[in-house]
Amino acid sequence: MVCSRCIRVVKEELKSFGLEIVDVQLGKAVLTKQPPNMDKLNMRLKENGFELLEDKNTKIVESIKSAIIELIYSNRLEELSVNLSDYLSAQLGKDYTALSKLFSDVESITIENFFIRHKVERVKEFMVYDELNLSEISYRLGYSSVQHLSNQFKKTTGLSPSHFKRSNRSRRPLDTLSTGKTL
Repeated sequence: MVCSRCIRVVKEELKSFGLEIVDVQLGKAVLTKQPPNMDKLNMRLKENGFELLEDKNTKIVESIKSAIIELIYSNRLEELSVNLSDYLSAQLGKDYTALSKLFSDVESITIENFFIRHKVERVKEFMVYDELNLSEISYRLGYSSVQHLSNQFKKTTGLSPSHFKRSNRSRRPLDTLSTGKTL
């Protein structure tokens, strides 16, 4: 789940099965009891673009993704006092080297590249809404400079931020950022 609408849809589907929900967050739902018909629930969730994760490694990878997305969209990057590897290790209570290897094996992309793609997508969002200038965006997303943001944006998308803004390009859904360029 990558947005509040996703959380709402999952909650609605779980309630439609008569399940008592303790908590639903990005990538995680806690219930008071096990659903009686997991196959039917999984099918319903798949119809909405979701799936139940029962494999331990897949759950860990989804937890990494959720932690990264939540960090980027929380607007706390400018105040983050540790690097991403330390942040993820603390959030998941696991060694970063193991997390990194598992993530790369499952997703065929590094955690760092996943993080960059999502930051660039957030840059695009800020530019499309035209509420902040590039300097403010750079600060909010924890870049060391506007030049660093611009270089990373161009390397990821093939366009400079100003060219992207002039071209009226659209954003990509967050769940598709693990593959391909982020134009």
